[in-house]
Amino acid sequence: MDFVEGEILAFDKPYRWTSFDVVGKVRWLLCRKLGIKRLKVGHTGTLDPLATGVVVVCTGRMTKQIDSLQQHVKEYVATLQLGATTPSFDLEKPVDATWPTGHITRELIDSVLPRFRGEIWQVPPVFSAVKVEGKRAYAYARKGEEVELQPKLLVIDELEVLDFEPATMQLTLRIVCSKGTYIRALARDIGQALGSGAHLTALRRTRVGGIRVEDCLSFPAFEQMLAEL
Repeated sequence: MDFVEGEILAFDKPYRWTSFDVVGKVRWLLCRKLGIKRLKVGHTGTLDPLATGVVVVCTGRMTKQIDSLQQHVKEYVATLQLGATTPSFDLEKPVDATWPTGHITRELIDSVLPRFRGEIWQVPPVFSAVKVEGKRAYAYARKGEEVELQPKLLVIDELEVLDFEPATMQLTLRIVCSKGTYIRALARDIGQALGSGAHLTALRRTRVGGIRVEDCLSFPAFEQMLAEL
């Protein structure tokens, strides 16, 4: 493999790592292996720290392919906790409100989900990397400052229920969607559509384009691979 000329690598991102952590680790391992001080490395789409799964990394001249690779559809498996909300729409922040759930049935869920298939408008989470006046939205949110984000048009190709537990009000979904989709925001919107609230408790990116999570490298496997080169 020629990492300086350019390679495309796919990793199963560990829980609580940022996408930049993945890039930094790959760069450090490769520079150490190759005995060089600098190497171009970039990722093709941010994955939240509390999520796991596919992160595609490009090295060397293949970093020129990042823009095109970012356009690929993505697949996720997401678990929603119905009846409670958080400011970040996931577990980054504690629950700030609870909502009734006694009316929520599988039949109601099945009647609501079609609203979120196809082209939809979505307001990104305020705890996100969306830029507002040159700053990331999360920079405002973490200071407690209010910021207005504009809705974005995106596409949900597939949205299906994998599991629903009425006793715990946990809903697990498989989602195939376009670039720019925030699954946390989708959880928020589905909760509201159900006449309740919701936040994300688990998220796994299972596919980016044709790359599936079962084909991805773990970091121990990557280090072993480098040791054998």
